Amino acid sequence: MALSLGEGGGGSRLRRQLESGGFAAAEYVKQLSQQSDGDRDLQEHRQRIQALSEETAQSLKRNVYQNYRQFIETAREISYLESEMYQLSHILTEQKGIMEAVTQALLLQGDRDDAALGARRAAAADPFLPLSAKEAVASEEGRQRTLTTLLEKVEGCGDLLPESPGKYLVYNGDLLEYDADHMAQIQRVHAFLMNDCLLVATALPNRRGAYRYDALYPLDGLAVVNVKDNPPMKDMFKLLMFPESRIFQAENAKIKKEWLEVLEETKRSRALSEKRRLEQEALPRPAPPEPSNPFEEDDGEEDEEPPTEEEAVDLSLEWIQELPEDLDVCIAQRDFEGAVDLLDKLNEHLGDKPASQAVKELRARVDERVRQLTDVLVFELSPGRSLRGGPRATRRAVSQLIRLGQSTKACELFLRNRAGAVRTAIRQLRIEGATLLYIHKLCHVFFTSLLETAREFETDFAGNSGCYSAFVVWARASMRMFVDAFSKQVFDSKESLSTAAECVKVAKEHCKQLSEIGLDLTFIIHALLVKDIKGALQSYKDIIIEATKHRNSEEMWRRMNLMTPEALGKLREEMRGCGVGNFDQYTGDDCWVNLSYTVVAFTKQTMAFLEEALKLYFPELHMVLLESLVEIILVAVQHVDYSLRCEQDPEKKAFIRQNASFLYETVLPVVEKRFEEGVGKPAKQLQDLRNASRLMRVNPESTTSVV
Repeated sequence: MALSLGEGGGGSRLRRQLESGGFAAAEYVKQLSQQSDGDRDLQEHRQRIQALSEETAQSLKRNVYQNYRQFIETAREISYLESEMYQLSHILTEQKGIMEAVTQALLLQGDRDDAALGARRAAAADPFLPLSAKEAVASEEGRQRTLTTLLEKVEGCGDLLPESPGKYLVYNGDLLEYDADHMAQIQRVHAFLMNDCLLVATALPNRRGAYRYDALYPLDGLAVVNVKDNPPMKDMFKLLMFPESRIFQAENAKIKKEWLEVLEETKRSRALSEKRRLEQEALPRPAPPEPSNPFEEDDGEEDEEPPTEEEAVDLSLEWIQELPEDLDVCIAQRDFEGAVDLLDKLNEHLGDKPASQAVKELRARVDERVRQLTDVLVFELSPGRSLRGGPRATRRAVSQLIRLGQSTKACELFLRNRAGAVRTAIRQLRIEGATLLYIHKLCHVFFTSLLETAREFETDFAGNSGCYSAFVVWARASMRMFVDAFSKQVFDSKESLSTAAECVKVAKEHCKQLSEIGLDLTFIIHALLVKDIKGALQSYKDIIIEATKHRNSEEMWRRMNLMTPEALGKLREEMRGCGVGNFDQYTGDDCWVNLSYTVVAFTKQTMAFLEEALKLYFPELHMVLLESLVEIILVAVQHVDYSLRCEQDPEKKAFIRQNASFLYETVLPVVEKRFEEGVGKPAKQLQDLRNASRLMRVNPESTTSVV
C-alpha cells in the first residue's frame, strides 16, 4: 500500500506527525520504506517533506522579522516613555518647588528668603567646613567675610567670581567625583554653593586648606538628580549641565540629603528672587508729585515724560521666565525647530525696543543657549557623523542654522559634509573587473552625488545668493578629487587609447547632466584632464611610429594573399570602416590584394588612432593631435619615397608606385576629411603635407626623384 499525502489534509497530518514530541526519525523512515510501493513514492514523499521544510523556514523568517520589528518599536516606545517620565518628573519637581516657594513667601509676607538660606554652620577657624542648617551666620558682614576668604583660598577664581554685595556662600563640603560611564573614582573635590552659582575646586597637594579652581556652574542651567543607591555605589547625586554631567559622592547619607535639599532650596530662592526683580522692573514708575506752586502747574505737566518703550517690555510672562529651561529641554531632546521657534518668539516680543538691564541679562542667558544650540547643529553637520541619507539628511540642521543667522557657517559645514560623503563613496568603490565598468560606477556615484548636492543646496540656500560662489569653489575641488581617482585608474594603469577614450566619453556624458540645473563643469574636467590626455596621445603615437618603422624594416613589397574569401571580406569591411570606399579597385583575382601588408596595416592603425583621438578631442588638444598625425604620416611617406628612389626592379617599382598612389590619393584625403569632420575646421598642415607628397615620377636610370 503506497503512502499518499495530498496538499491539504495529508500535509497537515504530516506536519502534526513531525511536530509531535515522541517523533522518532528512524522509526518513521523504516515505516515509510515498508509502506512504499517503490522509488517514485519515496521521491514524492521526499518532495513533500522538502516543501514543508521550506515553508517552515519561511514562516520562521517571517516570525523573526516580525518579532524584530516589534522589538524595535517597543524599544522606541520605551525610549519615548522614559523621556516623557523624565520630563514629567522634572515638571513635578519644579511645580513642587514653586508651590513651596509661594507658600513660604506668603508666610513671610514678601520678605526675602535669602536670610533663611544664610543660616548655616559658623566657620570661624575654617570657613570651608560644612555649614549646618541649624547654625546661622545671619549678618551681611559675616557673609562678605566668608566670600572674601573663599576668594583667598581658591586659586584661579578671582577673575571668574568677583565680589558683589548680593553674593554670599550658602553651603560647602568635600565630595568624591566619579566617572559617569565607568563609575570609577576620579578625584576628591570641594564644592562651594553660592546663592547664584556652584564652584567646584580640587585640593592642592602639600597645601592644607588650599584649592585650585576647576569649574563654575550658574544655578540657572544646573539640574540636580538623585542617584539610587546600588552598593557599593551609594550616597551619590548627579549634576546635569548641558552638554555634560558629573557624579559626586557624599561622605554619608545625611550629608547627601543636605546637599540635595540645599541645592533645590537655593535654586528655588534664586528663581523666585529673579522673578520678583523682573516684576518690579516691569512695573510702571510712580508719577512725580504735584507741584505746590499753582503758577508752575502747567510747566510741571509739560516736564512729565510719557512712559518709554523700555517700560513697555513685559518680562514677567511665564513663557519668558521659563525660556532658558525650555531651550535646555529642546536642545537635550534634539528639538532644534522648537528651540529656534522659541528664539524667534522672544525676538519678536522684544522687537527693537531699548534694552533695559533685565533685558540684557535675559539676552545673556539666552545667548548661552544659542551657543549651545549652534554647537549641537555644527556637530550634526560634522564629517565625523554618519553620512547616510544623502544631502537631505543635513537639511534640518542647515535650515536651523540659517534661521539663527549663521548662513555662512551653514554653507561651509554643508559643503564640508558633502565633500566627506563624496570622498567616502569614492573610496568604497571596489576596483574589480574591467576599467570601463569601474569608470561607469565612479561617474554614476560622483555625478549623482554632485547633482543631489546642487539641488539640495539650491533648496536650502535659495535666499542666500552670496553662498553660490562657495558652491562653485566646492564643485571645482570635488571635480579635482574625481579626476584624481579617474586618472589613477585610466591613465596611470597604462590602459589602451580606445579604453581611455571610452572612459573620457562616459565622464563627459555624465558631466552634461549637470546642465539640468544650470551648472556646466565641462571646462573644468577638460582643464584637469588635458595633461593626462596629451601624455596618452603622445605615448600611443610613439607606439604607432615604432610599429611602423619595424614593419618598414621588414618590407618586401609583395602583394597580400589572404588565402580565403572570408578573410578578404573581413578586410573589405575593415577598410570600409576606416572610410576607404574604393578599396575594391585594389583587390585582384581570388584572394589577392594589390597592396603591401605594411601600407594596409599602417592605414588601419592610423585611422584607429584618429577615431579614438577624436573622442578625446577638445580645443586644448588641437595642436597635439595634429602634430601627432603629421609625425605618423611622415614615417610612411618617407619610407615610400625612399623605396621609390632605391628600388631598381621595374616590377617592384611599379608595385611601390601603386602603394604610393593608394597612400597619397586615398588614405591622406580620408584622414584630412575625417579630421575636419571631427574638429569642425580644416587642417592646413595636413593639406600642405598631401600637396608636398604628390606621386613622384622616377627616372629609371637614376635614384633621384623629379616632381
